[in-house]
Amino acid sequence: MKDIVVSLVDEVRKELENDILPFWMTRMVDNENGGFYGQITGEDVLCPKASKGAILNARILWTFSSAYRILKNNSYLKMASRAKEYLIGKFYDEQYGGIFWELDFKGNPADTKKQIYAIGFAIYGLSEYVRATGDKEALEYAVKLFDVIERYSFDSVRGGYFEAFTRDWKPIEDMRLSEKDENESKTMNTHLHVLEAYTNLYRVWKNELLKKQLAHLIDVFLHKILDKDTNHLNLFFDDNWINKYHIMSYGHDIEASWLIHEAAIVLGDKSVLGEVEAIVPKIAKAADEGLNDDGSMIYERFVDKDVIDRELHWWVQAENVVGHVNLYQHYADSKALETASDCWKFIKDKLIDKVNGEWYWSISNDGTINKNDDKAGFWKCPYHNARMCLEIIERFS
Repeated sequence: MKDIVVSLVDEVRKELENDILPFWMTRMVDNENGGFYGQITGEDVLCPKASKGAILNARILWTFSSAYRILKNNSYLKMASRAKEYLIGKFYDEQYGGIFWELDFKGNPADTKKQIYAIGFAIYGLSEYVRATGDKEALEYAVKLFDVIERYSFDSVRGGYFEAFTRDWKPIEDMRLSEKDENESKTMNTHLHVLEAYTNLYRVWKNELLKKQLAHLIDVFLHKILDKDTNHLNLFFDDNWINKYHIMSYGHDIEASWLIHEAAIVLGDKSVLGEVEAIVPKIAKAADEGLNDDGSMIYERFVDKDVIDRELHWWVQAENVVGHVNLYQHYADSKALETASDCWKFIKDKLIDKVNGEWYWSISNDGTINKNDDKAGFWKCPYHNARMCLEIIERFS
């Protein structure tokens, strides 16, 4: 097992520093209009007039902040600082608070809705910048964003957080993150990334309300989002936490298994950690229903429609590796480490673009590379794959 770990650490560090990070540093910096370009297609064509998404910018901020914190390369700090300044200067809404969903290519607001998912990622990125640098301004804005989530999104009656609002925090008809999502008021996905954001913020800001809400989010996952019969996470809920859909998202299951665990560790409450540590392997085992023989993990199963989406997405593979590494590290599960290693081999063989850099979006059901979806864009960011590398480096170095 030790040889697998040593090899994994060495290989992912090379992948991170020779392939993933250079792609974003050399090809995505917008020197004309500021910040970062909004899109490079799956065919590696730069689209300089593509709109700029809050999620992309916040994830770039997190990635390069974390890379600088762990690897101490000043070029990564330069990228992180650029992302921080652009997020605060362009995406932050000085009038109503929160983060704009989308800017045009020149940095003007294009979609001003307040999606809690995006605000969570802004907190995640800013708090990582604080971890890396101790920057007071980044902490100030992270706390401002925490405050608006708690003021406008928290459901003090039924628990959890509502999905989206207009610019001035009024109800909004279309609450979806994307066209593929269901239009419901509470989602697993948003709660997962608010959990991740609050976990990271608590590392640098030991606030009692934040601690209380982090514990609440863990409780929401264990007692409202988790399906106790299957150990999968349900995805879409109404105000009252009624789930009307039967969809198994294997990548979200395995990602949640380690993020919930991380949240409980950072929270520091032994009783909460004990409850979480009992359920983590069960969630991971449920996710493993999506594993292929080569260690890769398929996307989703729509139970009611009897449809399985076997496409192999880049982010699912990255989270598959981290989730199984977490099982090995904390539960001494050697089989999980083998799964992580097998999935990494799949990534190396199939997903990494060895000519142009970064990873392809996915491998299609017929085994071909999907070049229809972005190499970099609104949803294709250096977050999942860079985080996979950084998690392995930090856990075992």
